Amino acid sequence: MQKLTVIIPCKNESHNMDDVLQTVQWADEILVVDSFSTDDTLAIARKYTDRILEHEYKNSAAQKNWAIPRATHEWILLVDADERVSQELQDEIKELLGGEPKHNAYWMKRDNYFMGKHVKYGGMVGDRVIRLFTKSARYEERNVHAEIMIDGSVGELKGKLKHNSYKDLGHYVDKINRYTKWSAMDKDAATGRIGLFHILIKPGFKFFQFYILKRGFLDGFVGLVLASLSAYTILLRYIQMWELRRTKEL
Repeated sequence: MQKLTVIIPCKNESHNMDDVLQTVQWADEILVVDSFSTDDTLAIARKYTDRILEHEYKNSAAQKNWAIPRATHEWILLVDADERVSQELQDEIKELLGGEPKHNAYWMKRDNYFMGKHVKYGGMVGDRVIRLFTKSARYEERNVHAEIMIDGSVGELKGKLKHNSYKDLGHYVDKINRYTKWSAMDKDAATGRIGLFHILIKPGFKFFQFYILKRGFLDGFVGLVLASLSAYTILLRYIQMWELRRTKEL
């Protein structure tokens, strides 16, 4: 049986820590990497593990790349605080590591929940991430949506992560504000002059894509909210980019 380290990056996640840690108790090591929480995150984490490290947060990729080499074991499962490892995924990983894995990393799909509802349509459908990998892996240097880079082949697991990024509207909008600023920084060099295409057409098409083409309307009110917030995210990215460029000119 090959041993496994679970890494959980977090900051002010006291509302999530009990639930996420309960779903990874079967791992050989749980490594919590905290970004100087000011709530009860660390007190809750100490009930489950002695391996708690603190490190200043720059962005998600940098934080994970700092944490990976500090894992004790060769195989790593990275789980965000707002995710839960399903029993099916747990059993599949145990079976995989009990033998000789054919790949160096593995994709896994996510069941997404928003405002208490399991989202079955819209932009979240088909969401998948690489979260099980060997210790040599690193995340690409991007502020947002960085994916893992692995020297070797990548397989896919059937078990799923359960993902609920929504605490309340204020929390979610704050998250959008942070992510759109980072996304603006990532995409600035590849984006030309910002005009009506970026401010009107791209957000409008994003709403149409998620709500109509991907049938987000079948998720009812939650589908409408998600499509609207997705369009707002695109709009805000380019406003943030415009502001970033203006600041540089001053």
